[in-house]
Amino acid sequence: MTIAGDAQAGTDASPASGPAEPWAGSLERVDLGEIPYDEATEAMRGWVGQRQAGEAGDRLFLLSHPPVITYGHRTDHADLRLGQHDIPVLPVDRGGYATYHGPGQLVGYLVLDLRERGPADVVRWLESGLVRALGELGFAAQRRDTPPGASSLVGVWTPDERKVASIGMRIRYGITSHGFALNVDPDLRAFDQFTVCGLPGVRMTSLREMAAGQGVAPPGDPAVRDAVFRALSTSP
Repeated sequence: MTIAGDAQAGTDASPASGPAEPWAGSLERVDLGEIPYDEATEAMRGWVGQRQAGEAGDRLFLLSHPPVITYGHRTDHADLRLGQHDIPVLPVDRGGYATYHGPGQLVGYLVLDLRERGPADVVRWLESGLVRALGELGFAAQRRDTPPGASSLVGVWTPDERKVASIGMRIRYGITSHGFALNVDPDLRAFDQFTVCGLPGVRMTSLREMAAGQGVAPPGDPAVRDAVFRALSTSP
């Protein structure tokens, strides 16, 4: 299966020092529409193979999915609440626990060659980039450190600790896959149907909800895509 999209190269930027900005200036953007999750994962295997073979550079694929709950191998099946809702549930080969994808959410899949970049904390880099993107859009956000022995707090959060973006990645043979899901304007009730990210009681939010709290208009999907790409492809 072939999934085609519009590609855009990152802007030129001087190489960044340290692990926080390892992809500035060399990331290609590929814009896609709504794609069923299983079709996207099939396509992602091809994207990873192209990167491994040197047939493509580092790429950010931006898309969305029809409603689906996906879960990593560490997920407690009780978290999925099977039989208590009608959202399709699929196992995935990424890190992290259970999360939701659906309309109104921006999903970003990052296919990067870490072997060409040296040691880097790609998850922290991604968190920091999304925080910068939200800042550009007018929203305060933060990453959080996970206390020892606690469930992972990887992702992007509001200052009052509502979660607006989830992150789950896979690294194999130095190539990354999967990425992030940023809540732009999804039906937040979907997150009440299961235990999100292994965090009972976590409060999820969206850019629409955050905008309403500030009394401003919410950003549209194109503006969010642009802000995310700028943040991940340029130095601050």
